[in-house]
Amino acid sequence: MPEKPKLLITRRLRDAVQARAARDYQVLTNAEDRVFTREELIEKCQQVDAVLPCHSEHFSADVIAELPKSLKIIANHSVGVDHVDLAAAKDAGIVVTNTPDVLSDATAEIAMLCMLGAARRGAEGDAMVRAGKWDFWSPAFMVGRQVTGKRFGVLGMGRVGQVAAERARGFGMEVHYHNRKPLPDHMAKGAIFHETVEDLFAHSDVLSLHCPSTPETKGIINSKTIAMLPDRAILVNTARGNLVDEDALVAALESGKLFAAGLDVFCNEPGGNQRISALNNVFLLPHIGSATEETRDAMGFRALDNLDAYFQGKEPGDRVA
Repeated sequence: MPEKPKLLITRRLRDAVQARAARDYQVLTNAEDRVFTREELIEKCQQVDAVLPCHSEHFSADVIAELPKSLKIIANHSVGVDHVDLAAAKDAGIVVTNTPDVLSDATAEIAMLCMLGAARRGAEGDAMVRAGKWDFWSPAFMVGRQVTGKRFGVLGMGRVGQVAAERARGFGMEVHYHNRKPLPDHMAKGAIFHETVEDLFAHSDVLSLHCPSTPETKGIINSKTIAMLPDRAILVNTARGNLVDEDALVAALESGKLFAAGLDVFCNEPGGNQRISALNNVFLLPHIGSATEETRDAMGFRALDNLDAYFQGKEPGDRVA
């Protein structure tokens, strides 16, 4: 009987995923469930044939250069792959996979939560009640913005963006989007395509970010592009923190150019941005877009499916490099 491949799982996964991995692989785990240092990650990888990391582990070109030739595949537990230098991995002969599709519903749900929390001053109201400071009411008390009938702008109409658009339609919102190219009618479902970011932003009472982090999209939300939004618009980000220039965001929230923001991701993770946290007109979550029982199981199983295919001599279904 052939020896089972050696697999490094960098973070604590769901029990069912861990059990399946232990059945089919010789698994090296991270008992403390903490982020490895660069040196630790390289050292652990010397011992294995494959690694199953999360977005918290960074396989930059210099890290990949120090990986052993025995490491054949990086099977990510994420749909985003901005933490892996794909060109360097390809040059090193390392296969890279991700986990698309399975987290679209959960992440779109969080986008709706962030939108509603921002629009209806959810964090502010929650803090008030918890602190025992709710001692007043009037028709002018805690007035937010209603999303019904507003324009929902989607930057990046991929899998998650399409589901978020469908959820927004449930609130009676008019969907606008910008993508590299228009979607077919049966996928757009009446959403209005804008050829430029500038035109999309001008038609977005709520702007929801669903594009990947790339050199082109990093900092795409900045003082110049925020100025293109309607006054008192709402920004929602459940994609990647580095899409947003956080200094420009703070300035827009403080000035009232933006009514509010709902954020699940930040440039600094974990931890966030204390200047943003100090503002009342933000609704904040700790990067939990895919954090449901069903989705985290599905992500883990999808990563293992890709590993199984590779070690069975087949092409992994979610190969990105």
